[in-house]
Amino acid sequence: MAGPGSSMLYSILLFTVILSLQEVYRGKLASSELFTILGGFTSSLLFLVLLTFIGNFQETCGMKTGWGAVIIAEAIALIAASTVHRVCITTCFLFSAGLLYEINKLSVMTLSKSDSKTKRL
Repeated sequence: MAGPGSSMLYSILLFTVILSLQEVYRGKLASSELFTILGGFTSSLLFLVLLTFIGNFQETCGMKTGWGAVIIAEAIALIAASTVHRVCITTCFLFSAGLLYEINKLSVMTLSKSDSKTKRL
C-alpha cells in the first residue's frame, strides 16, 4: 500500500489528467445523453481523487479529516462538471454520493479488521 505522501502525489496527478481530458473532450461529452452521463461520472472520479488528495494532505499535516474535505472535493467536482453540461452536475452529485457510500463501507470494514487484529495481540 502506498504511503500518504506518494498517494497524495498520485492522486493530484490523476486529478490533473482526468480534468485535462474532460476539458479537451468537453464538446463530445455534451453531445448526447449517454456521453453527458459519462461526463458526470468522470467528474465524480475527480471527486474521488481530490478527496484522496485532501485526506492524505491532512494526514501528513497531522490534522483530522472530516466532512469539510468531502464538501470541498464535491464543490470542486461539481464546478468541473458544470463546465461540460448542466446535467453533468446532477449525475456527478449522484455518482459521488454512491462512491462516498462505498468508500465509507470499505473504510468501516478495513477498520473493523484492524481492530480485531489489535485485540488478538
